[in-house]
Amino acid sequence: MESGPVCTCWPGATVWITGLPSAGKTTIATTLATHLRGHGRRVEVLDGDQVRACLHSGLGFSREDRHTHVRRVGMMAEVLARNDVLALVPVIAPYADSRAAVRTRHHRSGTRFLEVHVATPVEVCSRRDVKGLYARRSAGEISALTGVDDPYEAPEDPDLVIEAHQQDVGASVAALRTLLTTKGLA
Repeated sequence: MESGPVCTCWPGATVWITGLPSAGKTTIATTLATHLRGHGRRVEVLDGDQVRACLHSGLGFSREDRHTHVRRVGMMAEVLARNDVLALVPVIAPYADSRAAVRTRHHRSGTRFLEVHVATPVEVCSRRDVKGLYARRSAGEISALTGVDDPYEAPEDPDLVIEAHQQDVGASVAALRTLLTTKGLA
């Protein structure tokens, strides 16, 4: 698919997409990014797992390390968004205070920030088990799995809740695209 000319008529923003492992965050973000790029929108996807593997490989999964990871990804997203890029950020970010710190950073710089909660129940995520984390947890190979034996603090007032277990990817992407359109971001 060829993309059209890049349009710089949209302001940058960060769309923080949070939810449990295997909730559908990355699938929604990458599908939307492909669509928006085809319409000339400057978009980057900052996938939490990819950023962790490439830039934050020394971090573990303690609360402090998770906070550091979220803060660093948030800084990257804010820099992109300040430069008129739409940063789609599918990151678990299990703690409300970590997400609040990212939101505050954006507000301080005058950069738009939206929070999207992909609210897929842990039972559905466990069946999907895209990366085999739930199976590894059940086999005793890993611990501290978010939503199972480590907390996940769901957003209290997100800009959008996507019930990805009740609709297909197309409907989830359409809901997010509608939010972006109503906010003047797509």
